[in-house]
This record gives sequence, structure tokens and C-alpha cells, in this order.
Amino acid sequence: MIEDLAVANLLKNHTLARAISDASWRMFREFLTYKCFWYGRELIVNDRWFPSTRLCSQCGRLGEKLPLNVREWTCLCGAVHDRDVNAACNTLAAGLAVKACGADVRPQRGNLRPGQSAVKQETRRVTAGIPVR
Repeated sequence: MIEDLAVANLLKNHTLARAISDASWRMFREFLTYKCFWYGRELIVNDRWFPSTRLCSQCGRLGEKLPLNVREWTCLCGAVHDRDVNAACNTLAAGLAVKACGADVRPQRGNLRPGQSAVKQETRRVTAGIPVR
């Protein structure tokens, strides 16, 4: 499970551009894709707009936007999070949810963006004709 990042947009930050370029994230993703195909594994890539950094991995509450200089934050539930460790936990959990049921794991904003729920959806044909007791 990895997170899709807009590397071109990240390179616009002149403070981090060189470090990001040196990390070769695009090549790393290509290697992961190749190796997953080679070994018959599935590479799950989370949406780039999934708020993995500011979503509390303990209670699921969505926090406010965090500037890059904030490396640690505290949720209203009392959990203290390191920015990167929390994002890794959320990326893993979102990838596992996608693998388990194929659901969209991005938090929904009321009825503005209706999405598929995270529960298994069965079609009518599958359950048709089964007597209910």
C-alpha cells in the first residue's frame, strides 16, 4: 500500500525540491509496480487526496490542515501523533479496506459526495430466491 503523490506539485516547494528529486519517488513506484507484478502481488495506491496526515488513526477524526513545519499534533481524543507515522498507519488501514471490500476510503462530506459504503454490497440477483426466516 502506497500513497499517490503529486510529485510535480511537491517540486514547486523550492526548500524541498532537491531532496524530493534525489529520492526518485517515481522510479521507486515503478520498481514497486514491477516487483508486485513479478511476484503476483497487488499494489494498492491510495488516492492523492486522501487526508492520511491529518486523519487521526485512533478515533478517525479529521483534523485541520497542517503546515509542513508541524511534525507532531494532538487530536481532540488525546492521541499524540507524529505526522509521518500517523500517515503510514492511515495509508495501511485505507489500503487494507480497499483490499477487503473495494470501498472508497476517503472521508465523505455529508451528502455532497456520496460514495460507496465500506460494507459489502450484494446485488439483488445474489440474494433473490433465498427464503428469509
